[in-house]
This record gives sequence, C-alpha cells and structure tokens, in this order.
Amino acid sequence: MSELGEFLRQRRARIQPSDVGLPELGRRRRVPGLRREEVAQLAGVSVDYYVRLEQGRGDGVSAEVLDAVARVLRLDGTERGHLHDLARPPRDTYRRTPRRIRPGLRLVLDSMASPVFVLGRCMDVLAWNAPADAVIGFSELAPGARNMARHAFLTESGGRLYPEFERVAAETVAYLRLDAARHPDDPELAALVADLTAGSPLFAELWARHGVREKTFGRKLLLHPRAGELDFGYETLAPPGEPGLLLVVYTVEPGSVTAERLAALTAASTAASTAASADAPAPVPV
Repeated sequence: MSELGEFLRQRRARIQPSDVGLPELGRRRRVPGLRREEVAQLAGVSVDYYVRLEQGRGDGVSAEVLDAVARVLRLDGTERGHLHDLARPPRDTYRRTPRRIRPGLRLVLDSMASPVFVLGRCMDVLAWNAPADAVIGFSELAPGARNMARHAFLTESGGRLYPEFERVAAETVAYLRLDAARHPDDPELAALVADLTAGSPLFAELWARHGVREKTFGRKLLLHPRAGELDFGYETLAPPGEPGLLLVVYTVEPGSVTAERLAALTAASTAASTAASADAPAPVPV
C-alpha cells in the first residue's frame, strides 16, 4: 500500500461511526473504524474516487477534497498538512545541507548559558555549545553517530538518557515521518530510516503507525549519569537565511534545581576539557 493509502487507513481506523453521526447497523465490522465508503459519503466524493486516493492514485486531487477528507477523519493541523504533502508531493530538489555553520551562528551558541545545538537535515547534529555537550555528550560520540534519532534508538547512552523514552521515541519518529513527506527525494533520510528500521524494532513499530508531529517546543526530561534528573523546556527556532537548519534551545527556570545542576555540570565538564587540552602532547614540528 502507498504511504498515502496507509496514512488514510490508519486514520480512519481510529474514527468510530458514532463519532461522526453514523448509526450502528449491528453488522460485525471486519476492520476497525470507518469503512472507505463511509469516508467517501461524509466527504462528498464518490467511493471510487476515495478508493483511488487510498491506492495512491490521487493525481490531480483538489485541496478542497483533501480538506473534506481531513475534516471527516478529524485530522489536526499537522496531519492535514501531511495529507496534502502525501497526496500532492512537494517538488523537492534534493540539496545536501552544509556540514558547518556560519561563524555568526557559532558565536550565538557560545554566548548562551543554556544548552543549545544546531540540527541539519535528518536530525544531524552540526554544532553545540559547552552546556549542550555537558548534558548530552556530543563530543564523545563518533561523528557518524551525532544524530538525535540514531542516538536515541541505536545507542545505550541515548536510551538511558530519557526516562520518558517511549514518548521521546514516538515524537522523534513522528517528526521524521513528517519530514519524509516534505522531502520525498532525500536519499540521506531514506538511508537513515532504513538503518533505524533494521537496528531498532521499536522504531520499525512506530514508523508503521504513520504518526506525524512537529517538534517546535515542549518539555525534555533527562536523566544524566552524573547530574541526575534535569527538567528542561525546549524551543526549536529556524535561523533566518539558513534553510534546513534548526536551532534547538533547552530552557531552564532560573533558580531551579535543574539550573543549579546544569551550572555545576557545565563547570565540571569545561574544567575536564581544559585539563585534557593542557595534558595533550604538543605537536611535533616538521
């Protein structure tokens, strides 16, 4: 089944006839939720038209029809946009995002006391400041592992870092699902999804649910091996003039236990890094 068809099937399965004012006819249903003909009736389109849509043959489908289907299936704003992306795929020209950030953005990171890091396409971590490194340990990861999804699903340290791992996992997969529909021709994203599916049964299970969600703001509870529980908010910002990059800021309530623990953790991490640099052998002249 097509991505569009599977998404629609999953969404109509969660809607009961009584939810949309249809009578229970007493017949045993072979599948949960609404039947395709019921969605078609409520959306004001022919059954054949809706069936073709679920089969991924929705070429030329109008925005009005998609909105009508979204209304029947009670899609939220993010799901509605995802439906449009699946039915009318963006004309996406694949462009690899830069692996470095501009100097001005680097200064912004270093000037902030909160943990801040920069994400590129596919949730790759491109840069971070000292507090973010102290909390998550980006510098200790191999360059190829500096990816928030890989870190969460494919490393032991990532799994231990999130006491609410199931919620974090679901949000991460839902964001990747959303991104995949916006960039259908991205080979790096396709390779990431293949690796995560092969390496994590939980990722494969969540991916099959077709959930979608933006990650613009929220709460991030971490369990650091040395500092203990850290309770952050987070805000995701798009730097002007940097398409494809996201600035993720972990916010801290002033005077909170998390603020105290973060300050101590950052100071200890910075001191350890300075000591390691001082102990490093000087380069040999050539």
